[in-house]
Amino acid sequence: MTGAAPPAESAAGAPVLDASGHFHATDAPIDVSQYRFEDWFAFGVFWLLALDVFYQFFTRYVLADSAAWTEEIARYLLIVVVFIGASMGVRRNTHIHVEFLYRYLPAKAGRAMSTAVDGVRVAFLGYATYLTSLLIPKMNNLKMTVIDVPMSVIYSFVMAGFALMTFRAVQVAIRHWRRGWSVLERPGESEA
Repeated sequence: MTGAAPPAESAAGAPVLDASGHFHATDAPIDVSQYRFEDWFAFGVFWLLALDVFYQFFTRYVLADSAAWTEEIARYLLIVVVFIGASMGVRRNTHIHVEFLYRYLPAKAGRAMSTAVDGVRVAFLGYATYLTSLLIPKMNNLKMTVIDVPMSVIYSFVMAGFALMTFRAVQVAIRHWRRGWSVLERPGESEA
């Protein structure tokens, strides 16, 4: 039994190798329009965090003289990434939620409960923003351990993260209200 093997196929079903064995593949166009300000900001801070941790690793294990400031700065950069990045999860409505009960509720009760969840989320995040704003002036006198910067700077990023999450939660609630359903009510549907 002789003959050439059938051409390899891509995930989309189009041949990747032609009859002579040449590679022919095209990538899908890259669409960055779905990303918002907080996505890019968190991405940039994440890379600062990665560089900081790499520098910490390099000084500790290669130079055998660890830089003292890297651990504290990494901690603060991680805080910024988490609180600013959490607004991405709110915007996409991908934070963890329990949809089990909605399967057994009548549609009207599920809709009412889903609307209540949106309202409670907005209220909670708004209140967290308010509480953090009260904390910032109190942290102004407390300095970071390694560098002479007030801790209120870090808490300002936390408050900005909560404010962004509140703003995105309001947007999600409006989207749910206009559309007439949320992913809680229809778990198989796409949120976009």
